Amino acid sequence: MSATAVPGTAPGPARSAALRRLGERYGLVLLLGAVFVFFSVLPASSAAFPTPANLQAVLGNIAVVSVLGIAAIFPLVAGHFDFSVAATSLVSSITCAALLSDFRAPLAVGVAGGLLAGLAVGLVNATLVAVLRLNAFIVTIGTATLLPGVVQWYTGGVGITRDIAQPLRDLGSGVWLGLPQVIWPVAAVIAACWFVLGRTAAGRRLQAVGGNPAAARLVGISVTRMSFLAFVISGGLAGIAGVLLTARNGGGLVNSGVDLLFPALAAVFLGGTAIDPGRYNVLGTVVGALFVAVSVSGLTLAGAADWVPDVFNGAALVVAVAISTLLARRRGRTGKARD
Repeated sequence: MSATAVPGTAPGPARSAALRRLGERYGLVLLLGAVFVFFSVLPASSAAFPTPANLQAVLGNIAVVSVLGIAAIFPLVAGHFDFSVAATSLVSSITCAALLSDFRAPLAVGVAGGLLAGLAVGLVNATLVAVLRLNAFIVTIGTATLLPGVVQWYTGGVGITRDIAQPLRDLGSGVWLGLPQVIWPVAAVIAACWFVLGRTAAGRRLQAVGGNPAAARLVGISVTRMSFLAFVISGGLAGIAGVLLTARNGGGLVNSGVDLLFPALAAVFLGGTAIDPGRYNVLGTVVGALFVAVSVSGLTLAGAADWVPDVFNGAALVVAVAISTLLARRRGRTGKARD
């Protein structure tokens, strides 16, 4: 006797739709695995790529990029761009290093100063965008241009590497339980931000504001307050990235951090194609950062020309924006059809 189909269901199309959803959610993870295997067996890179030393280097390199990507997520979720996260991390790094080196401050004061510098930039951006209602795109590009100039003025173009506290240096270069020490605080940041965005009322309000500000106002959500909060959180996270950057570099380097903006954005938009496709999400951003870092490491070890990683980062950003936009549009059409 044949099995009786449930009325109103079509097993074939339903199974295909389920497989498609799985492919969308975990396609980038599978691609990351494929890239890892490819460079592990490629003769030009197989000797060095899968070694523990290289894997530790890759994980250490994504620490700052992952935090910067997550910093950019909060304004994006609320419907705004923040192009100043990398420049903010530079200011935070220089502030931390300057307090430790130029002012002989204790380590706790140096770290706190770096975090407060990031929060201060976030507050300025929040005030200009959320309170004064200026265009976030223009404001944050202006901030991203201004801050490196301030750093150049203060440092005279010379990095600050003298008298950096050894525990901070150890955080940036040490290994614990087989993983770079810097990964552990980053894991805590990832967990906290995932919880805030996905499991709290504040996270749902941010999603509502970014999805439809007018509808959010109608249900009593303060768009101004949530946008303000998004930029403050972004600045605080960029401050954390700056302190980690100081640890990684063993001091404050005047050109360090700014070049991480596009890898961070590539991670964000690649992340929008995975785990929760069509939405900016924390776990997807981490996968995106890993994908970019693993690919660039493999290309470098395979002997690619110096310009190839830049081309890869740019291409990954463009492709990721296109795919995440298409997924977001399809998610929107699906939601309207369901309504």
